[in-house]
Amino acid sequence: MRQLLDRFFSATGYLAGLFMVGTLLSVLASILGRLHPVFDLPGADAYAGYCMAISAFLALAPTLRRGEHIRVTLLLNQLPAKGQRVLDILCHAVAIAMSGALAWFSIRLVLQSREFHDISSGLDATPLWIPQLGMAVGTTLFALAFLGDLILLLRGEALRDPSAGDEPSRIE
Repeated sequence: MRQLLDRFFSATGYLAGLFMVGTLLSVLASILGRLHPVFDLPGADAYAGYCMAISAFLALAPTLRRGEHIRVTLLLNQLPAKGQRVLDILCHAVAIAMSGALAWFSIRLVLQSREFHDISSGLDATPLWIPQLGMAVGTTLFALAFLGDLILLLRGEALRDPSAGDEPSRIE
């Protein structure tokens, strides 16, 4: 199950990378549109922002699974092994609650935007539920990643393989 989730989160990371490329292409389209009006793409600046936001939210879960989020371990490292485990479990439970709430409200925002036919204020009049969907999916996957990590912690398994060189970044 862990390998399946890791593959899924890895695919999500690649999708986030594609949206980053979309950001680049939107910015380039905006620049070209200013230089040559023939190439003008209405809303290119807005699309760049949408792609950047979607990329950031989709990258949350794979970044967590790879251990790349910065962890402040000043207190954690001062505790004995059993205390570290308890604090890590507690922190993951709080993280699930917070990321779960963010996912819940992100999903509600998408549903409300769709229901009320919210559109962007720019010339492109993009239905806002479309770019908001990336935030909802990203935050939901982030909560799922925390849940997967908590299950591993409760089973006594390591979150990451230290020999694979993907130890979490730490601030001590």
